[in-house]
Amino acid sequence: MHFKKILGTALAVAAAFALSSQAAMAKTVVRISHTQIETHPDHIGFVAFKNYVESKAGDKYDVQIFPNSTLGANEKVLELVKQGVVQFLSVSTANIESFDKIYGIFSVPYLFTSEKAYEGFISQPKVLKELSVNAKQDGFECLGAFTAGTRNFYSKTPIKSVADLKGKKFRVQAGPTNVAMMNAFGAAATPMSFGEVYSALQQGVIDGAENNELALTDQKHGEVCKYFTYDGHQMCPDMIVGSEKFLSSLSPEDRKVFEDAAQEAQKAEFAAWHKRIAEAKEQAKKMGVEFINVDTSEFRNKVLPLHEKLLKENPAMKAMYDEASAYNEAHK
Repeated sequence: MHFKKILGTALAVAAAFALSSQAAMAKTVVRISHTQIETHPDHIGFVAFKNYVESKAGDKYDVQIFPNSTLGANEKVLELVKQGVVQFLSVSTANIESFDKIYGIFSVPYLFTSEKAYEGFISQPKVLKELSVNAKQDGFECLGAFTAGTRNFYSKTPIKSVADLKGKKFRVQAGPTNVAMMNAFGAAATPMSFGEVYSALQQGVIDGAENNELALTDQKHGEVCKYFTYDGHQMCPDMIVGSEKFLSSLSPEDRKVFEDAAQEAQKAEFAAWHKRIAEAKEQAKKMGVEFINVDTSEFRNKVLPLHEKLLKENPAMKAMYDEASAYNEAHK
């Protein structure tokens, strides 16, 4: 009996040691969320992020990527980022506007004169710093940016001029600027989550949407919408945002690992983006989608009066608007 008691105590102590050594070995789980499928450039970017962190500090961190809205819509996940439950998220600036008005700058239609100028602008570290000016208050900060190309109209009927938008219902990302832009075009703005667009198109709730070419293929919107018009009204990046709660808990060395990982993710995403867009266009043509080139100046002139109105309503973005305008001029 006495022997059994000693053996029981020894086993209990051994179990306790095993548990404590497991705890010592346990890694900090870092959760990354995005709304895209696993072949999307955003996901490829985050795989580069994961590989970088785990190669530099893999003994400390287990980086887990949750694609395809697994953790929920971006607006919901952004709240989890603020709480520190999710550590990183790629989210369109249009979705962040309601949290911090400075991000409204990228919703300004025709802010950039070319895709090249847009990509150069969002790649500047000082732009990321300026966007993160309210990080402590917001609960998140920008560590990098993914390109999402140019936003264009696609619909069930051809859009060859501004007149073709009149009275049509178009899905837009949430945000007052997007609604104001569609009103200026004479269309009816219908904000809704990205995941709801396919069924809304199918059921005739909306006549079309606006996005880049990947929406046609990755989300199968090209099955319903057979016309894609290159008007290039917006260039909104997906920001790589990190939880302020998580980032502020890191040592300077570890924080740098995550900052560098975001830059690696950005490089990988940019490269994957341009390759994927070319493939998506060919794939969409096979789905029967017709690509229409239009006189963008007609579309631009229709919404340019909005710039002054938007800046008046949202003075927080004035400094960055001036910087973007200067960048356009310097990179014609």
